[in-house]
Amino acid sequence: MALTALDEFLESLTTKALTGEVPAREEMSAVLATADEDVLDVVAAASRVRRNFFGMRVKLNYLVNMKSGLCPEDCSYCSQRLGSDAEIMKYSWISSEEAASNAERAIAAGAKRVCLVASGRGPSERDIDRVTHTISAIKDTAPEVEVCVCLGLLKPGQAERLFDSGAHAYNHNLNTSAANYRQICSTHTFDDRVATVGVAQRAGLSPCSGAIFGMGETDDDVVEVALALRNLDPDSVPVNFLIPFEGTPLGGRWDLTPQRCLRILAMFRFVFPDVEVRLAAGREIHLRGLQPLALHLVNSMFLGDYLTSEGRPGDEDRAMIADAGFVIEGAAEQTLPQHRHDLVTIRRRGAGTDQPANT
Repeated sequence: MALTALDEFLESLTTKALTGEVPAREEMSAVLATADEDVLDVVAAASRVRRNFFGMRVKLNYLVNMKSGLCPEDCSYCSQRLGSDAEIMKYSWISSEEAASNAERAIAAGAKRVCLVASGRGPSERDIDRVTHTISAIKDTAPEVEVCVCLGLLKPGQAERLFDSGAHAYNHNLNTSAANYRQICSTHTFDDRVATVGVAQRAGLSPCSGAIFGMGETDDDVVEVALALRNLDPDSVPVNFLIPFEGTPLGGRWDLTPQRCLRILAMFRFVFPDVEVRLAAGREIHLRGLQPLALHLVNSMFLGDYLTSEGRPGDEDRAMIADAGFVIEGAAEQTLPQHRHDLVTIRRRGAGTDQPANT
């Protein structure tokens, strides 16, 4: 059977990715521009790359929101932003014991990485003390677990303190392209974010940086942020899809379709063939019934709830992984309906509450 132009294009992209060659800008744009009826062909091609480097393993990650809301930054996508009217939980720092307890349940449920997150522009020295104590509490019972920290912009010496305390990684997402960044935030810059990733990396922390899609960005913005991330040489790349919280400037944006999400994930797999690409916030809302297909593109995902919204029950996600033929990576292994605000469920359990976490 003769190959079509799409077959030849995807074969060329796959060959490049398998040999570590970055796609050309035009090729990245072409993946995003493929038709909905061709999305399974795109997924199949990128899946070959995923399987080559990661087999059928899925790495589970778990978020602990140590400080919710009360943020002075104005990131327009965020429910914790300055001026947000989203009815999220707001609380100051939870104790190290509470954070470690949430982490312990997540680890028992299969999480290989625990992500400690706190809202704010950046941490004080006292905040770093809190986080280092929490890392110690987690490591006391689970010494092999990876601990990632996400605290915003870092001051001199703070990344080194986190590394010395046992932190494995630091997350600071670029979120969108440099050209588009001023449209979503005015209180800090794209360059501030790039610099923070570099600070963490130079301190020995594994760089974790990704993006958010569904904020009105163009295909060019998607390509530009992917290339900017590639220049950072991250070890893990979380791909988030906007959760349109009512009470935020982007609360009315419901631009994504499941097919659009899959094309973005496939493009990221071609750009980051041997890097941990993580399916992150918004997957339940925007991928919906096509979430299992995303597992053929990513090799990592979040388990349970997000920072201020609820995710699916852990049992459902573990069943989805098994039903799709994948296996959960162990500690020893490497590797919408329009305007449906009822699908955005404010988190009311786990860290900061007396209710059990969703693990």
